[in-house]
Amino acid sequence: MLKQFFIICSGSDTNILETCSVGEQNKYAGIGATVFFTAVMAFIAGSYALYTVFDNLYTAIFFGLIWGLLIFNLDRYIVSTIKKTGNVIDELIQASPRIVLAVIIAIVISKPLELKIFEKEINQVLLEQKNELTLANKNQIAEQFTPNIASLQSEIASLQQQIDIKEAEVNALYDTYIAEAEGTAGTKLLGKGPVYKEKREKHDALLAELQQLKAENKEKMIVAENQIVVLKGDYEKQVVTTQPIINNFDGLMARINALGELPWLPSFFIFLLFLAIETSPIFAKLLAPKGAYDFKIEDEETAIKTTVIQNKSQREALLKTDYAINDRVYNDIENEEELYAYKKKITQELMKKQQEAFYNKQTKIL
Repeated sequence: MLKQFFIICSGSDTNILETCSVGEQNKYAGIGATVFFTAVMAFIAGSYALYTVFDNLYTAIFFGLIWGLLIFNLDRYIVSTIKKTGNVIDELIQASPRIVLAVIIAIVISKPLELKIFEKEINQVLLEQKNELTLANKNQIAEQFTPNIASLQSEIASLQQQIDIKEAEVNALYDTYIAEAEGTAGTKLLGKGPVYKEKREKHDALLAELQQLKAENKEKMIVAENQIVVLKGDYEKQVVTTQPIINNFDGLMARINALGELPWLPSFFIFLLFLAIETSPIFAKLLAPKGAYDFKIEDEETAIKTTVIQNKSQREALLKTDYAINDRVYNDIENEEELYAYKKKITQELMKKQQEAFYNKQTKIL
């Protein structure tokens, strides 16, 4: 039962193969088994690749099954269409397009399995890439907010500087009138004289301006600080909003690119393995000697071809003979007066009817 199933997978004619030896049947059963298990590997690889895309097990299995059946049909077609001619060059030319197709299929099948085999290493590469993307994302978002925040901070510093300058002037006047009162500077007269009062009044006036400036600048600084808080909050919010996009950066294309960052040699050997599996039925058929099955297929095909050629030749001869007979018949009746008179009469009646129809049409128009 299993042998019969693998023979069907090989794409061979089961009716003809049943008349061949057991060894011939086993050869094609082996080819069919290779085709079947290649399709199984394609199903597994396709399901995993699609799972990374859809993130749904049942959807991945469904489409993976379709992909496996597609690869099975292609492999079966490739093997079944290779005919043994006995000429190595002709067979290689015949198989070359199929070998190219087998290489493409091997690449498509091996790549998802490589992603699964090197999953841990790929995850490490993806983690590093995600960290780099996170830092780059924060820097890009910061570029949107940093100029405004820096401008507000500069404004706060300027307002504080105004207060500091005014406060320094007030402190200087304070030291001046105190020194005047103590007699250590100015008039150097001990006591609170007219000069002391004049300097004290300047100090008090400037102190009032300082108090007013502090109040005004404090309000402006509070507004600016609130704006900075809002901008920083918007920055954090945007970082949090965009981070899930980076966290989900592990799709099929991202994993393939991450695989490309790993050493190429292990991946290349896996590809060679699947290439060998995929092309083995083709080369098995090319390298195997021409067997009984091949002779019987060739005999059946040449018999049909000969029959078709004979039928075509007979039809061409029949058509040529029919042309010759028709020519003789028409040549013989060409000069018969009776046929001429009859055809003349019919033509006259037809022309009369055409003339009457034309006359009636013109009358209706008038």
